[in-house]
Amino acid sequence: MYDTLITSESKSTADVVFDQLHSDIVSLAILPGAKISEADIARRFGVSRQPVRDAFRRLHNLDLIEIRPQRATVVRRFSLAEIEHTRFVRLAVELEVMTRACEIWDQSHDDKLAKNLHEQSAALTAGEPAKFHELDYEFHRLICTAAGLPMAFETINLCKRKVARLCLLSLSNDENVAEILNDHLAIADALRRSATEDCRTLMREHTRRLSPTIAKIHETHADYFQ
Repeated sequence: MYDTLITSESKSTADVVFDQLHSDIVSLAILPGAKISEADIARRFGVSRQPVRDAFRRLHNLDLIEIRPQRATVVRRFSLAEIEHTRFVRLAVELEVMTRACEIWDQSHDDKLAKNLHEQSAALTAGEPAKFHELDYEFHRLICTAAGLPMAFETINLCKRKVARLCLLSLSNDENVAEILNDHLAIADALRRSATEDCRTLMREHTRRLSPTIAKIHETHADYFQ
């Protein structure tokens, strides 16, 4: 699966193992419920078990894997209760960000969002959902920064990470990606107009868009859930 590990001066062996495993889990290259072992990963990377153990601990802290003493480590399944909680927290933060952003929005912020939206459109046209997913994060980060609340994105980012694998499933077809891009375009337009209530309404609709997708995935892939 992996070639023998080659590290750069700026990254430790554990960092590289973590980055690769994190990417594989979030991208669903490794599916929820899959078993992984320190020994197997160490062999695949050509490293000792210690950096793998360190990487596993970091993945566990992100709720991406379950480390079970005397039992196999598994990629964490989705929890409906946790997903709903994180979506609630994210929405509460996003709504306040929208309010603050509308108070101070200017042309420079328009220009940055326009560039991001152009890149989102290009990713949609190219059929690159993973790239679009990255630009989705950047879109929300730009708004937080423009609002003077850069640390708010840390909370949003944490919430988004907890449903990132599920979000990627929802971005598996062009129709869903196009809907999200349309949401982003509408939000950008409302910000340009400093229309606070429109922004808040659009953000509510945007964050709730995933609800039917979650229900459908739960119905068709029950084994991905706790």
